[in-house]
Amino acid sequence: MELSMMLDYAGDPRRAADEAAALESAGLDAVWVAEAWGFDAATIMGYLAARTERMKIGSAIVNVYSRTPALIAQTAAGLDALSGGRALLGLGASGPQVVEGWHGKPYDRPLGRTRETVGLCRRIWRRETIDHHGITDMPLPPEKGGRHGKPLKMLTRPVRDSIPVYIASLGPANVRMTAEIADGWLPTLFIPEKAGAVWGNSLAEGAALRAPELGPLETVAGGLLAIGEDAAAARDLARPQIALYVGGMGAPGKNFYNDLAVAYGYEEEARKIQELYLSGRKRDAAAAVPDEFCELMTLCGPEGYVRERVEAFREAGVTMLNVSPVGPEPARLIETFKNWL
Repeated sequence: MELSMMLDYAGDPRRAADEAAALESAGLDAVWVAEAWGFDAATIMGYLAARTERMKIGSAIVNVYSRTPALIAQTAAGLDALSGGRALLGLGASGPQVVEGWHGKPYDRPLGRTRETVGLCRRIWRRETIDHHGITDMPLPPEKGGRHGKPLKMLTRPVRDSIPVYIASLGPANVRMTAEIADGWLPTLFIPEKAGAVWGNSLAEGAALRAPELGPLETVAGGLLAIGEDAAAARDLARPQIALYVGGMGAPGKNFYNDLAVAYGYEEEARKIQELYLSGRKRDAAAAVPDEFCELMTLCGPEGYVRERVEAFREAGVTMLNVSPVGPEPARLIETFKNWL
């Protein structure tokens, strides 16, 4: 099992990147860079490529609306070149509030866009001449205003002709597609004990359609990490994040994370969290997150307990444990934890 962490994207990106780079020698295998409506991920990933030597660098996630498939492919290939073949391309549809509110694009055909983007990226990295007409036209045809375009192939030669593609997905159809076409899966708010009941059928159906050359699907999931006799208290630090996603990432009826909380069995709690969060009572929303939710999606407690949580994630199919170390000595914590995997 590999070990990764999510870069803190809400603060100083240079400091966060430097801190992540410092964990490379402690055993961190990969770092994931989010892109919401703050700093872009590509710039920070390029900086990380210069600051690290071994660690993989991934986007988690680049959405499939704000960039063309060709630009996404170029960005991943550029990062792969700068890092010497260490890029991971995390893709997803994001959500309507970000896509329509920030990028000004209609949130339509999310699965079709994701599937098309993955296919085009792989063709571009193989330096195929692209003549494709679907959601995206390459080149733009005359009937849609094209005048001078012609089929092109990538000008530069990528370091790798197959960069690993990870898809962030939660809904049944999206998870089914992920298991069919992606190298890896990036679920959010992952509870290993409940994952099989929520996603098991979708994963199996997608795997049945999976090309053998892709190999087994990688899964990246985890949570807060704290080890010690009093470390269980650190679970409460997960409350604001859970409340943000379950309560604030979408309007009622349009929040994928709220739907997930309901699927986990927290229907009444999910409704309450959303009502509180959308009314501006964020602290009350965080307090309404069930204790069990916080416990099962984190790794916080005495050594024996944390080792048990590792095995729970492993048994649920997680191949890369994505953690956020809590405490004054993150490097020491990562080094200790890495030896258990």
